[in-house]
Amino acid sequence: MTRRAIIVLVASVFLSSFVALAGNVHLKGGANAEPVFNDQGLTLSAASALAGLGNGDILVILNASANPTGQCCNPSGGCKVPGQNPAPVQVTGSEAIPASEIKNGSVNFAVVTEPPTTPIPGAPDCPGSSWTENITGMSFTSATITVLQGGQTVFTLSCTFSSPTSDGRVSGQSVTCS
Repeated sequence: MTRRAIIVLVASVFLSSFVALAGNVHLKGGANAEPVFNDQGLTLSAASALAGLGNGDILVILNASANPTGQCCNPSGGCKVPGQNPAPVQVTGSEAIPASEIKNGSVNFAVVTEPPTTPIPGAPDCPGSSWTENITGMSFTSATITVLQGGQTVFTLSCTFSSPTSDGRVSGQSVTCS
């Protein structure tokens, strides 16, 4: 490889890294200044818009903590009254956004977590391991949005809910993000 080719290669790697991280990534102002969360029963969604992005594909990751509600069913299919509440769980989801969708450093996103594993293997909160323990709902307590671009974290937003969520849109008044 010639000296000129090496210089061009090093410069292009440096510039592509610089461009990908050049902006001060933040939530876009106006109507999208805060993420909108929606408790969908077993999943949580978050939507907003980002600004200050560089040129490059991004990955938006949503991690959430929740208190699940469970139900125990005996081997013959009879289910106990709800109230068997499994230990808190973590769920995650992601959305890949190609660079071609980023316009002037901005892009909208809507990401949804995967549902928790149900039935819970071994039914630890039920009378016996032959029972089935199903998660029937999730009350979310916190969420973190992480944005990766060029393989590096360019934005992180941690949010807590003043009281655990219930099905439906989460009131902006009960969300604190930093």
